[in-house]
Amino acid sequence: MTNSVSEHFSFISRDNTEIMVYKWVPVDKKPIGVIQISHGMAETAARYERFAHVLNETGFIVYANDHRGHGKTALSIDELGYLGDKDGFELLVEDVAKLSDTIKKENPDLPIYLFSHSMGSFAAQRYIMEYPGKIDGLILSGSNGEQGLRLKVGKWVVKLIKMIRGRKAKSKLVDSLIFGRYNKSFYPKETGSEWLTRDADELANYIRDPYCGSLFPISFYDDLLASLEYIEDKENVKKIPKNLPILIVSGSQDPVGDFGKGVKKLFHRYETCGVKDLTMKLYEGARHELLNETNRDEVMSDIVEWLEKRRELTR
Repeated sequence: MTNSVSEHFSFISRDNTEIMVYKWVPVDKKPIGVIQISHGMAETAARYERFAHVLNETGFIVYANDHRGHGKTALSIDELGYLGDKDGFELLVEDVAKLSDTIKKENPDLPIYLFSHSMGSFAAQRYIMEYPGKIDGLILSGSNGEQGLRLKVGKWVVKLIKMIRGRKAKSKLVDSLIFGRYNKSFYPKETGSEWLTRDADELANYIRDPYCGSLFPISFYDDLLASLEYIEDKENVKKIPKNLPILIVSGSQDPVGDFGKGVKKLFHRYETCGVKDLTMKLYEGARHELLNETNRDEVMSDIVEWLEKRRELTR
C-alpha cells in the first residue's frame, strides 16, 4: 500500500465559521491529480479515509472538509446540523468553492475532481451551476434528480414548524416526513439505518460514531429543501457547464435515488441539457453508501478507472 501523510487545516468562511479540512497526500508517488470530497448529511469527512488511501495509491492528493454543522466544523455535538443563521446551504456550497480555490493555489498544475455523496452531491449539483470552471470532473454518489411532491409538502411543513418553534428546534415529524420512508424496504429493522449499507460492521461503525445519524434542527431541512428547489429550477439547469465530465453512481437499492428511478432522471437532466461526457452506473443490490458497501472495492476501482481516463483525455 502507498504511504500517505495525513494533514489537517482550516479556513474561515464568509460568515466567520471555521471550516475543518482533512488532507491525505501520497509520499512515494508523483501526484497526478486532486480529489476533493463533499460528504453527506449527518456524517463526517473522516469517514472517507479508506477511500482517500485508495486514491493515494493511484497518485491522487485528497482534500475533504467537514461541512458546516458537521464533524469537527460543528461547534459542538448539540450544534450538529445547524448550518448558519441565514442561507446555510448556500454558504455550505460556497465553502466547497472556497476549498477548491485553496486546492488550486496549492496544486496549480493538477486537475481537480469533485467526489460528492448524498447531501454533498446535492451541494455539488448546485456548485457546478454557481461556480463553473473550478473543477475538471464531477462524481455524484447516492444522488437524485427529482424530489417531486415530497419536496413541496416538506417545504410547507418545515416552514410552518419553523415559524412556530424556531430555527433550532428539532422535529421527528419533519425527519420522518423527509427520510422516514428510506428504511421501509429493509429487514431486519434493528437500527433504522439499514438503508445505508448491507455491511453489518460498517453499519455498526456508523451507529457508534457520535457525529453520525443525529436528528438535525428544522433550519437544516429548510435550507436543504430550498437548495433542492434551486437545482431543479429549469433556468438554473441551463447554467450547468456542458464540457464538465460527470459520473453518476448509485446502488440499485438506494432509496435516496428512488431505487434507481431518480438516478436515471438525474442522468436524463444532464443528458438533455447537453453534458457531453456523461456516465452512469447502478450497482445491483447496493444501498446508499457505496464506499461502505460489501462491493466497495468494485466501486472504488471503477471510480479510479474513470478518473484515470478523464485525466488522460485532458493531458
